[in-house]
Amino acid sequence: MFVPEDHSHRRYNALLDEWVLVSPHRTKRPWQGQVEAPVIPVRNTYDPTCYLCPGNTRMGGELNPAYPGTFVFDNDFAALQKDAPAGGSDDGFFRSVSEKGICRVICFSPQHDLTLGEMTTPDIAGVVATWQDQFRELAQHPDIGYVQIFENRGAMMGSSNPHPHGQIWATQHTPTLVAKEEATQRVYYATHQQTMLSAYLAQEITAHERVVCENRSFVALVPFWAVWPFETIILPRRPMATIDQMSAGEATDLADILKRTVTRYDNLFQTLFPYSLGIHQAPTKMIDNGHWHWHIHIVPPLLRSATVRKFMVGFELLAEPQRDITPEQAARRLRECSEVHYRTEVPQ
Repeated sequence: MFVPEDHSHRRYNALLDEWVLVSPHRTKRPWQGQVEAPVIPVRNTYDPTCYLCPGNTRMGGELNPAYPGTFVFDNDFAALQKDAPAGGSDDGFFRSVSEKGICRVICFSPQHDLTLGEMTTPDIAGVVATWQDQFRELAQHPDIGYVQIFENRGAMMGSSNPHPHGQIWATQHTPTLVAKEEATQRVYYATHQQTMLSAYLAQEITAHERVVCENRSFVALVPFWAVWPFETIILPRRPMATIDQMSAGEATDLADILKRTVTRYDNLFQTLFPYSLGIHQAPTKMIDNGHWHWHIHIVPPLLRSATVRKFMVGFELLAEPQRDITPEQAARRLRECSEVHYRTEVPQ
């Protein structure tokens, strides 16, 4: 008899119209193996060498103000150019197109040694409000078709600075992965007259085996089709196309669910868990089409401990994504984690 936690199988990702291979028999107890002792770095609220701290000079030569909360600036070394000239080629397989865009950095806090999991919920709500403000502004720009808000946390994910910060890349065209989600959600809505992710969320809530935590407005869960070991998705209970459509209460609830989810990550292996976090929402020209249900993907690479990570190599790169532990096992591990951050000092 087929048992999902014992036998190899494939799972369908309805959001991307892709498949993932699951091989749970390879690691029956995913938490076994060496667990590294946490390395507690020296904690400095201000670093005079940090180009993101208040009052310091950035790498591009600009001076940061003495900001008290969040701080946004145009990336000094942007991947996209605001004034890229129109052009490209369309010669058979030699096809290209110019791409205008705006890249910005968002400092989450003036305090150098914090992370999202350690910030207070009101302070995280300030980050959420900044995300909303930035989206509203950039969505009105005539050259912008999509606004990608994200955070890379940790050197393992390519972050060059530990100061709490994220980025925005606002692009002229809709990026590839978002375009896939756009297509699947549009087709589902046309057939069922409800968003794909509201139907999916209802089924996940009924099953409840992959739910990590929830509140009035949001549910954080390990998706049925997760590729990375402890990948999660945060879904609004109410279908909304973009983050600026949240009520004030929903924005506060988003801050709450982010803190609770990220804290669980850090507590899992008692380390500042590296991850990439990204908000997927409707392209700016498709906000009123009804089929989009915005959501947050959190993709962390760690597998067994603070130093053992999952790599996408071989079969994964050349054929199809693969995972060893099941999403249900991953969700169970995250649910069991405390919501009190392991670096929090407990009063004596």
